[in-house]
Amino acid sequence: MKLLKKVATSVAVGALLCSSVTGAMAGPKVLKFGHDNKMDPFENPAHACTAVFANIVEADTNGSIEVEVYPSNQLGSAKEHVQLVRDNVIQATLTSTGAISSYYPRIDVLNLAFAFDHNAATYDVFDGPFGAELSRDIEETVSGVKVLGFPDTGGFFAVTNSKHPIKNLEDFKGIRVRTMTLPSHQKIIQSLGGEAYPLAWGEVYSGLQTGVIDGQMNPVPIISFAKFSEVQKYMTLTNHLFAPYTFMVSKAFWDDLTADEQRVLNYAANSCVVASRGLSRVIEASDRGLAGLKDKIEVTALSAEARDQFKSAAQPVVLKHVEETLGEKGITLLNLFQEELGKANTRNYLK
Repeated sequence: MKLLKKVATSVAVGALLCSSVTGAMAGPKVLKFGHDNKMDPFENPAHACTAVFANIVEADTNGSIEVEVYPSNQLGSAKEHVQLVRDNVIQATLTSTGAISSYYPRIDVLNLAFAFDHNAATYDVFDGPFGAELSRDIEETVSGVKVLGFPDTGGFFAVTNSKHPIKNLEDFKGIRVRTMTLPSHQKIIQSLGGEAYPLAWGEVYSGLQTGVIDGQMNPVPIISFAKFSEVQKYMTLTNHLFAPYTFMVSKAFWDDLTADEQRVLNYAANSCVVASRGLSRVIEASDRGLAGLKDKIEVTALSAEARDQFKSAAQPVVLKHVEETLGEKGITLLNLFQEELGKANTRNYLK
């Protein structure tokens, strides 16, 4: 099966290469957009983002740019999408922190556990000086890409498991939790007393179903549309991480656009970010999110005291990891992140 999948992917990518060559000779500019979620703008923030982006780009360029969206990893894994964008085989993707980490290890700075106090703070941080610096640093480090924003993947992370409710650190001991391949994610789970088990996204459901892993961590909308409630009994609203997508386009494609076309892509990307955030909040509050999950899985919210205990256990581990592995640039980025966090978490939204 894996061989067939690789062959299918190679054929699809080869077809894209051919269409890129023929498309260059005449007709509109084609922007191929790959992502790893289903083709339903009402089910997941990723496709909501791409649908809004595509609509605005095609309408406001009067058809000079056509957007083709390839969801559900049709062209390979999320990690492979990054390389395809770098090579201008596809022109855009939304990449998770895990997928971009092998190209840009300093993305681990975002995994400072229990950093955000509320959703509005995430908007301030990624739309402000930190988001601008993060974009600049990614572009300098990952050749061939242009960053257009940081869409919402679904909000704060929750932890699900099949063993028992997690209400305190003692309850976390021995729970085998799937993580991305990010070292910081693994260290967070270990610091809380759990066992970190890196596993590819496509294998998570079967891993939970067969008991290879006891649990996983993801935003509530992802837990809902991935149907993890079918193979999990308990969910704890830990709110310990916020990990946005990185919206990147091919630098070669970007440089070939006119100034007006670049302007359209920029505000279309901004609208995409807004759409991803809005849909995330709607899903969280609807039967497709927390409200619906409460009928299928036992939900626990951490007490303020338990959250402080979790934060005290996990945050120093991530700080140490950044300081030891990400160098001077990583520390500088972390310092800016913490500075902007301090402002965002304490901002008075009544003014």
